[in-house]
Amino acid sequence: MLHILEDSTKAIVLEELSDEYKAQAFYRLVLNTFGEIRPFSHKSGGNPCASACLCGHSGIPLPKDDWQEKLDPISSVREACRADVQGEHDNIAMYDRFLRQTRLPEVLTIFQRLQAASRQHHLPSFPAFERCAARGGQTGRRAMSLGQLRAGRPGQHGRQSDDNPCPHPL
Repeated sequence: MLHILEDSTKAIVLEELSDEYKAQAFYRLVLNTFGEIRPFSHKSGGNPCASACLCGHSGIPLPKDDWQEKLDPISSVREACRADVQGEHDNIAMYDRFLRQTRLPEVLTIFQRLQAASRQHHLPSFPAFERCAARGGQTGRRAMSLGQLRAGRPGQHGRQSDDNPCPHPL
């Protein structure tokens, strides 16, 4: 069943989808630059499934994910840790704003679930990222220098191809 969304609701759904694309691109960039480092290797980037599903059910064409080309290179693991901590704070604020801007039950439910995931799963990982930033990018007991990381094989993290971004109906 096709749900018709107001333009303002479409805008926030697309903004959320773009934010998920950005998170995926950021994690790919970090892991491809520095390899399988903690805490990044233990946390997934964005998951655009819910927003992509809502777009599909609402007849909104999925925008191109061009975040890989938009992100600047990361100079250090410390910089990546700081950026991720700030990104989570920004993400929570974004959901607070979205929840004030819409009253459509389907959209509210999706944003409430995504915000709950951020608060319950992402925020608890902050201490690991804050420790990473405080250590100057050292990635744990077995921390390696940037040269050692680059000498090894960096991770090959790419976006998974999925013909059906919405495996579950709304």
